Amino acid sequence: MSDEVLTRPAPPAPHPEFDAPSSPVARFGADEPLRLDAGVDFGPWQIAYTTHGTLNADRSNAILICHALTGDQYVASRNPVTGKPGWWDSLVGPGKPVDTDRFFVVCANVLGGCMGTTGPASSDPGTGRAYALDFPLVTIGDMVRAQSRLVDRLGIETLFCVLGGSMGGMQVLQWAASYPERVFAAMPIATAARHSAQNIAFHEVGRQAVMADPDWRRGQYLVEGTRPRKGLAVARMGAHITYLSEGALHRKFGRSFQDRLAPTFSFDADFQIESYLRHQGMTFVERFDPNSYLYVTRAMDYFDLAAAQDGSLARAFRGTRTRFCIMSFTSDWLFPTVESRAVVHALNAAGAPVGFVEIESDKGHDAFLLEEPTLFAAARGFIDSAAAARGIA
Repeated sequence: MSDEVLTRPAPPAPHPEFDAPSSPVARFGADEPLRLDAGVDFGPWQIAYTTHGTLNADRSNAILICHALTGDQYVASRNPVTGKPGWWDSLVGPGKPVDTDRFFVVCANVLGGCMGTTGPASSDPGTGRAYALDFPLVTIGDMVRAQSRLVDRLGIETLFCVLGGSMGGMQVLQWAASYPERVFAAMPIATAARHSAQNIAFHEVGRQAVMADPDWRRGQYLVEGTRPRKGLAVARMGAHITYLSEGALHRKFGRSFQDRLAPTFSFDADFQIESYLRHQGMTFVERFDPNSYLYVTRAMDYFDLAAAQDGSLARAFRGTRTRFCIMSFTSDWLFPTVESRAVVHALNAAGAPVGFVEIESDKGHDAFLLEEPTLFAAARGFIDSAAAARGIA
């Protein structure tokens, strides 16, 4: 028998953004736990965020932007991991619809995320290792509860506006339902008041792809020095298809071959769309934690605003004075217009002031992140009108 001592290589250090992000962080000690819907008093914990603009003297011009599934706090500033501009810098900035010369904009990484807010990739102070699956399951309500603690810490009593698309739109609706007295205006875009069975099914396929990767190691990949790159890439590929429309795919790719004139009669990426999806999958794994993907998709699945109101969505908004602008896109089949109309009808039944805009677009669900002049015009008009009503110059 060999005398050689076999040792397991030291696990790779977690990405520094998990615990010590480049952005500001609000930290809450063990004596300031966050009560989660799962019945857990969780602490210590932290929430990472960015701000743009200046808070005015009476603290009335604060806008909270809520990010979507794979977004982060870098809404209008360069992402330190990818080096890319902010994910919504087409909408947010000086002179833009969300004008940072007029408003104080806050955007936080969600609870369960992986860009500095506590999540499964964060270090457990009790063990010094990543929480992994020991991190409790979280909900959209928990994410909003964490954001409200951040807003408190920033000394803001009432938010002028809360806005976001997709999962960000779910957070907007949760804010309006949970803290109506703290939200003057709300702009949920390309979203719904509950996750559909179809969308839950898509998420389950993605989660199973991650968990089926041998390198997932029952969620302990950071400890064991592996990473389920292939599984997460496949999950991203499947999800990305749902963000696009058939028209957008046909216009951009059609059946064109990738760097060739004829098929190779192999399982190589013959078509441009195949190459595109593989690229999307592989770039995603460089910036997102696999376990966070499981947790955040699950939070979306659990979302159902009417569930706690005996199935009545209107009751969730009863008595609200928040003014709403709901937006949807004609080619969005992930969160179709019928879902937005259901929210509008519920707000009408609750007596809430609400406007609705269905935007003609063939770009699919991701249209809210792209150059859409109608979206920009509607957002600017609603924000300007609400600002005038609140007396914001």
